[in-house]
Amino acid sequence: MTLDEIRGLVAADMIAVDSVIRTRLKSAVPLVDQVAEHIIAGGGKRLRPLIVLLAAHAAAGGRPLPDGKHLEAAAFIEFIHTATLLHDDVVDHSNLRRGRDTANAVFGNEASVLVGDFVYSRAFQMMAATGSQRVMEIMADATNVIAEGEVLQLMNAHDPDTTEERYLEVIYRKTARLFEAGAQVAAVFCSGDATHEAALAAYGRHLGAAYQLIDDVLDYRSDPSTRGKNLGEDLAEGKPTLPLIHALRNSSGDEAEAIRRVIRHEDEDLPDMTQIIASIDRTGGIEYTRARAEAESQQAVDVLSALPPSPCRDGLAALALVAVGRDR
Repeated sequence: MTLDEIRGLVAADMIAVDSVIRTRLKSAVPLVDQVAEHIIAGGGKRLRPLIVLLAAHAAAGGRPLPDGKHLEAAAFIEFIHTATLLHDDVVDHSNLRRGRDTANAVFGNEASVLVGDFVYSRAFQMMAATGSQRVMEIMADATNVIAEGEVLQLMNAHDPDTTEERYLEVIYRKTARLFEAGAQVAAVFCSGDATHEAALAAYGRHLGAAYQLIDDVLDYRSDPSTRGKNLGEDLAEGKPTLPLIHALRNSSGDEAEAIRRVIRHEDEDLPDMTQIIASIDRTGGIEYTRARAEAESQQAVDVLSALPPSPCRDGLAALALVAVGRDR
């Protein structure tokens, strides 16, 4: 099943979620509206809303979902993601995202941070309006974990002694935790079955890890013209990801010292990506990271057996495979 075919399973809901996003981002403050429109116009994969919608229908086992809470959930999950991106781009001094100018490049750091705060708070207004204490608890815990992940990543920046365990902790907190929360709240709204909730939470956690691992592979492998990012951008920002951690762990002498210097960012110029990629290739860093991603993807597929058979359950399984086969 292709990504377009997966999206087709919930096509009407995806259109409805886009409408919810536009409506809920409206503000009486003109600058908030301008930054919000810039974000919406940037598009994006809408992957997290897609997971919420598929999980909602899979948890419901084919029953209709008339109250629209799954649409609100898909939107507020996307809002949390959007707020983290607005803040991330300021922290990372990023000027491009998906090949477009970032909000901070267009409107300045101050506006980007403050509108990020607005988007966060709007998400929690939407959560509160659902009337579910359980959802509020899940999302409050998730956003706290995500914030801790941002700090952990900052602590790991430019540190050549970052371990695989520390790296995996960061990707769980920064990426996988929101995938987990999105799938979990879908089960809360649409099933009420504790087994379904646990299964979908595990699915999101494993899928999120797989997705980020492949993202870190693509930082050294993708075509910048299609991905909207330059090769080695994470490294330029001081983020030692798994392909490089593996390369350093399996290098010695001058090669190891060269990698450590690049991670520490001791030179003024951008790193020589040819040399770094050669080290990653020699040590099998890409293959090692892909294997970790594929293992996470398979675990995501396996936990879905707890859900009743349905086209959307199949869509979730297919999405786990698409996530590790992508090239952007």
